[in-house]
Amino acid sequence: MAGGEGAKGEVISGHLPWHPAETTAPQPVKPGPWLFFSPAEVAAMGAIADRIIPPDPQTPGGRDAGCVVFVDRQLSGAYGRREGLYVSGPFENGTKEQGPQSPQNPRDLYRSGLSALDRYCLAGSRPVAARKAFAELTAEEQDDVLHALESGTAQLEGLDGKTFFEQLLKDIQQGFFADPIYGGNHEMCAWKMIGFPGARYDYTEWVGKHNQRYPYPPVSIAGRPAWNIRPD
Repeated sequence: MAGGEGAKGEVISGHLPWHPAETTAPQPVKPGPWLFFSPAEVAAMGAIADRIIPPDPQTPGGRDAGCVVFVDRQLSGAYGRREGLYVSGPFENGTKEQGPQSPQNPRDLYRSGLSALDRYCLAGSRPVAARKAFAELTAEEQDDVLHALESGTAQLEGLDGKTFFEQLLKDIQQGFFADPIYGGNHEMCAWKMIGFPGARYDYTEWVGKHNQRYPYPPVSIAGRPAWNIRPD
């Protein structure tokens, strides 16, 4: 096997490979210090999140919706390390359907990408005194940089800018629309915006009702207080 690691296996006989009623419920994200991002990276990610998902009078932007918290917690866990996926070579540019073809896991991509993004902004064509890190640019300047990454015209040092933009776009969108238990979608703001009912347990009374707006507020995987079992 590539990478010098042997294959691992287990022989299971006489019992099922799981226990009845066993669950792998997600652990709610708890408020606290950043687990992956540095303060400078938090500032850059907040600016990026607010340009990808700008705030409006009805819905918070990506920063206040918790997208940076979501990405931080994902990168600090199995997703950031790309656990469970084949990560040995060869590494060749493939089709979009083949997924990421890079030796970098998401943690490495973010760490190098955010650093390269600031170097790109600081080395811009503006006068030296006016050069700033991404988080310090105006919203219009930030949009110009992100459009350049998206189109592939921005050349980042050490990595492909378009690949980095696509990773940012995917993760921030997921943080905005994922269940709040993972740290984003603060107070289910994204679900309220699109009218998504969330993880409600029963829709039988609505099966035959078409083209009607669902009148109840969304519910997270974690449930709502009225569902919690109280001791007698």
